[in-house]
Amino acid sequence: MIVKVKRFNKHKSSDQYIQEFEVENSNALKVLFEIKQKIDSTFAFRSSCKSAICGSCAIRVNSVEKLACKTQLNENDLIEPLNNFKIIKDLIINLEKNETLIKKSNAFLEKYSKKMVTNEDIKQIDLQSNCISCQSCYSSCPVATVNKEFKGPTVLTKVYRYLEDKKENLIKNKLELIQLNGIWDCTLCGNCTIVCPQGIDSKDDILKLRMKSLQNGYSDLSNKNSFNFGFDDNFGFNPNGF
Repeated sequence: MIVKVKRFNKHKSSDQYIQEFEVENSNALKVLFEIKQKIDSTFAFRSSCKSAICGSCAIRVNSVEKLACKTQLNENDLIEPLNNFKIIKDLIINLEKNETLIKKSNAFLEKYSKKMVTNEDIKQIDLQSNCISCQSCYSSCPVATVNKEFKGPTVLTKVYRYLEDKKENLIKNKLELIQLNGIWDCTLCGNCTIVCPQGIDSKDDILKLRMKSLQNGYSDLSNKNSFNFGFDDNFGFNPNGF
């Protein structure tokens, strides 16, 4: 079987290039190891657990984000590195951006609360807690492609997870940090939800964060005048309001 791999080596060229390999395996991760061990030892990629738990083997296959360890390839499939990240070499991306965005959003437990946590409370954030940070959602995000400061679905889902965590005592602080280049910049296209290997619905998490923001006095300033419900600025009815 022939597979194509988009490669990059800054020591050879400033551009990516596509190379074809004839392989025996069909599982994507096994194909990557086959290329590395039997064809070209300079080929670079990430992997760890080989069981869809660590998220490190995330790639794109025919422009769709996948975990290599769970993906079966077909003839002439194209394997690429994740989108929206700086490429270090071949399929290895620089993940420093994700760490920076987490810090900018305080997407972690800031101040411990002594509130009683029940099993039901744990269930409320169980799905979001299963995020493996594979970055498939961020790679698929069209907003992240055009806005490098956008917090992205990975971080916003993590923020929602901690806002719903009864152990977190600094709710307002987190909401403040996701207003700019955050929840209101999302187009709600749903790409993130489609590609998530854990079944996490980041689009829904972002919608819930918008609701929480509105409940805490924030508003979508970029769309301030988009929906005025038929009333003018003096609260008089405007028949052309819609």
